[in-house]
Amino acid sequence: QVQLVESGGGLVQAGGSLRLSCVASGGTFSRYSMGWFRRAPGKEREFVAASKWSDGSTYYADSVKGRFTISRDNAKNTVYLQMNSLKPEDTAVYYCASNIIGNVNVGYWGQGTQVTVSS
Repeated sequence: QVQLVESGGGLVQAGGSLRLSCVASGGTFSRYSMGWFRRAPGKEREFVAASKWSDGSTYYADSVKGRFTISRDNAKNTVYLQMNSLKPEDTAVYYCASNIIGNVNVGYWGQGTQVTVSS
């Protein structure tokens, strides 16, 4: 059974940083593009960042480009999201995704971790 478990969320002041982690189990994830989505209050879930399995390249939503960095450790089945220069509009539940094609997850979801950025 595939499981994605996120951690690292919390409350931070604007301008601060957080690092999210997602540990995957129950499958082989090194051959998939993994990444992150988020859902802000009252909004649809949106793509944030992804790490391609094929060449390790990364891509981001325009709203987080230059502030967030995604990385992965295939040996540990773990994907990370380093979030710097956080803004109140980054407040959302962040979800790990196991198989991203373009900006759509066709795989599994984690349970989500709350990130709250105060002004």
